[in-house]
Amino acid sequence: MQELRERILADGEVIGSQVLKVDSFLNHQIDPVFVMRMGQEIASRFAGEGVTRILTVEASGIAVAMAVGLALNAPLVFAKKSRASTQNDSVYTADVYSFTRKEAVHITVSARYLGKDDVVLIVDDFLAHGEAMNGLVNIVHQAGAKLAGAGIIIEKRFQGGGDSLRAQGVRIESLAAITSMEPGKICFAE
Repeated sequence: MQELRERILADGEVIGSQVLKVDSFLNHQIDPVFVMRMGQEIASRFAGEGVTRILTVEASGIAVAMAVGLALNAPLVFAKKSRASTQNDSVYTADVYSFTRKEAVHITVSARYLGKDDVVLIVDDFLAHGEAMNGLVNIVHQAGAKLAGAGIIIEKRFQGGGDSLRAQGVRIESLAAITSMEPGKICFAE
């Protein structure tokens, strides 16, 4: 998505060679009009797949996942990073390591909102090492649901998560794929 590439170049900040800060429009302050366009783009790539649920992890993926859900007319389910006292014992769980926060979290999804008859599209803001995505794929499998694939806003291909998931047969659609970056320079995949 050319508009996203331009926005990353204009507003993104590379920290070291591993971190891309896009908090001015995607995950701290959100540009809702732009997020809706990105959601519509992801939805168009999965149109016709029969998606019945959108799945993400709280919190930064929720805005884009909501936009995709709106475009596909599918409910959004998000994995909670800590089990809520209101959740019953019927949950799907996975352990996920966050390289951004440098901590492991135990994500949960209520079995009430994800089942064997669902076709699930995972949506997230970033795909880097693939930890969150692997956890979500695991939860889809626990539910016995069909995985349509994953819609990603920014994939950092040089960190290998996307390659690993593709090798497992997961369809990945990234709106912007970065092959390398350093302060002042971002290289995108064609």
